[in-house]
Amino acid sequence: MSTAERPTPSAASPPATGLRLMIYDRSCRGRPVLPGLSHAWWAGAQLYRGLGRLHAHRGVDSWEQALEWLAEHRPSEPLAEVQYWGHGKWGAARIRKQELDRRALEPRHPLHAHLSAVRDRLLPEARGLWWFRTCETFGARPGQAFATELSEFLGARVAGHTYIIGHVQSGLHTLAPGQRPSWSEEEGLREGSPDEPRRAHWSRLRAPNTITCLRGTIPDGY
Repeated sequence: MSTAERPTPSAASPPATGLRLMIYDRSCRGRPVLPGLSHAWWAGAQLYRGLGRLHAHRGVDSWEQALEWLAEHRPSEPLAEVQYWGHGKWGAARIRKQELDRRALEPRHPLHAHLSAVRDRLLPEARGLWWFRTCETFGARPGQAFATELSEFLGARVAGHTYIIGHVQSGLHTLAPGQRPSWSEEEGLREGSPDEPRRAHWSRLRAPNTITCLRGTIPDGY
């Protein structure tokens, strides 16, 4: 199928029929008197599940564990949406210190087979969505390259942020197979260059494409 023929579904399109699953990094547990981010991600998962935004969620300690669960949970049903809540850097999403990045798209990479199994469950014709709710993953040149190559590999729409995110989440962008990034390589960048980013800005309400953690859908045009 040529690029011109590929469907590029709108973020405002009706929800696709399929499972909506969420994974989060459960390794950020903090201290006994000071809960870590994993507690916040767990609480968010409970809220989203209660609101009917997710069919299931799982806290994980590695990308192998995450991808295996995504590939095997209720295997007779297709995947409409995957969300990952955790840490990220330019062009990567992390569980503990393990990165999911462009290298995982190479056949010899240890995560390649696991990621391929998830790809095979995503809705066809670019109707599936993978959303990284992580810091900076789509920022600078490494983030744009990751977004482009991952969307092609998955045959699905991908979404991610260019800023450091928390309760406020800025720089949210989506990309479908065959599309090129429309956002600036400098968006969210505080120090360094698009080729060698060093620090990102924190999200703020007036920054581009900002939502809050309470929003469960991607606004039209993002």
